Amino acid sequence: MFSNDKNIETIGQLVETVKHYIGLQSEYVRLDIVEKTVRILTTIAITSILCLLLSLMLIYLSFAAAYALEPMVGSVGAFAIIAGIYFIILILFIVFRKQWIEKPLVQFLASLLLSK
Repeated sequence: MFSNDKNIETIGQLVETVKHYIGLQSEYVRLDIVEKTVRILTTIAITSILCLLLSLMLIYLSFAAAYALEPMVGSVGAFAIIAGIYFIILILFIVFRKQWIEKPLVQFLASLLLSK
C-alpha cells in the first residue's frame, strides 16, 4: 500500500519542493542581510558626513561668537566663554548620553534589524 509508484512520485515531488523552498529561504536571508548591511553603512556614511559638516560649521560659528564677544570681555575672555559653553554641552551629553545617544541608537538598530 505504501510502496506504489504514485506515493513514491509524490514523496519525490515533496522532497524537491522542500529543497526548492529551503533554497529560496536561504536566498531571502542573504538578500535581507545585504539590504540591512547597506542601510546601516549608508546611515553611517550620511551621519559621518553630517557630523563633519556640523563640526566645521561649529568651528566657524565659535570663532565668530568669540570675535563678537571680544570687544566686551577681551580676546582671552571671549575664547574662554566659548570654551566654557562647549564644556557645559559636553557635561550635558555625558549626563544624558543614555537618553540622547544610546536609546535612540538601540531603537534605530533594533527596528532596522528586526524589520521584515
